[in-house]
Amino acid sequence: REIYKVISNYVEKYNNTPSIEAIDIDLQKTNQNEEQYKTLQNYIEQLQPSESEYVWLLDETEKWCKDRAIYNAIFSGIQIIDGKDKKKTPEAIPDILTKALAVSFDTQVGHDYIDQSTERYEFYHTVEEKIPFDLDFFNKITKGGMPNKTLNIVLAGTGVGKSLFMCHVAAASLMKNYNVLYITLEMAEKKIAERIDANLMNISLDDLHDLPARMFTDKFSRIQKKTQGKLIVKEYPTASANTGHFRALLNELALKKSFRPDIVFVDYLNICSSSRFKMGASINSYSYIKSIAEELRGLAVEFNLPIMSATQTTRQGYVSTDVGLEDTSESFGLPATADLMFAIISTEELEKLNQILVKQLKNRYNDPTLNRRFIIGVDRAKMKLFDVSQKAQEDLVNTGQEEAVFDKFKDFKV
Repeated sequence: REIYKVISNYVEKYNNTPSIEAIDIDLQKTNQNEEQYKTLQNYIEQLQPSESEYVWLLDETEKWCKDRAIYNAIFSGIQIIDGKDKKKTPEAIPDILTKALAVSFDTQVGHDYIDQSTERYEFYHTVEEKIPFDLDFFNKITKGGMPNKTLNIVLAGTGVGKSLFMCHVAAASLMKNYNVLYITLEMAEKKIAERIDANLMNISLDDLHDLPARMFTDKFSRIQKKTQGKLIVKEYPTASANTGHFRALLNELALKKSFRPDIVFVDYLNICSSSRFKMGASINSYSYIKSIAEELRGLAVEFNLPIMSATQTTRQGYVSTDVGLEDTSESFGLPATADLMFAIISTEELEKLNQILVKQLKNRYNDPTLNRRFIIGVDRAKMKLFDVSQKAQEDLVNTGQEEAVFDKFKDFKV
């Protein structure tokens, strides 16, 4: 139990497996007698060794230095009070203690605009780590994909395709060798896996159920050979899970399966619960949904990964062909918190063409007026999205897309 507590606290803080030395040092801080400590040592010697975490070493060294500085300051204060230190008076004690408490390895107290211009230049030319889409227009509007520490939101009406979109992006990320965690509060785990099977096997959901066992195994073997990534689907009851549960899940996966996701999908935000507030008469939907969005974005920052989720439109937005931020259901605090927010819109005409319209609503990665509206293809039977030709974009109004200019020597020049 004592060893488990130490390992659990370490994983929760550093999101990594502790070394045997780290476990031993942390166990020394617990209230154990000599016999109990020897028993614990025999247990930890049987554990699989791993390298010491640099951040842990830094933290432990800093803590030791702080403890020694405070001890020395108190010892100096006692000597002054006893009259053994003739050079200092009791008025010097507060200053000695203040300096001891200020001991820290972190010298960063803000960005110095003048002195740190070189660091700023290097930051401008550092390639940011992103999870790319397999859809050209989405890579254009995000400048290559979703960065870490961000919250990305899909806005759509009931049945338009929120889960379809997230399942497709999850499948595409898996095939690009990323580790994917899909948290569902709406559909069952196997239903989500079913949609991803249909997407990756390129067969309809109906045909998937009629597929012979041998053919299913062959198709799945081909998928396995194409990726080094993993996909975990975890189901929670509707409106019962919050970021505390998600954080515990991430730590458990790291500890039990050595699985650390590169991207997390939450299906979907409005049916999560808040870890800070309890829904009731004392809190309105604006504050409640905003708090959930803030907590999810905080989780993305804490674990250094992008989170994608979804939200519903209002009744007016459901029948609108030009959805805006004002059509976000329950709380306008959600778009205020999100880094990227876009609406997916379906009409009878688009359904006949197997297409959906995407409209940017908020974008912190790029100018949202560029490619504000664009069309992508959809195969609902196979749960797939795909790029369409430029001709499909021509009838859109106020798209912000580059216009095709006629050239008498060539057909088109973009």
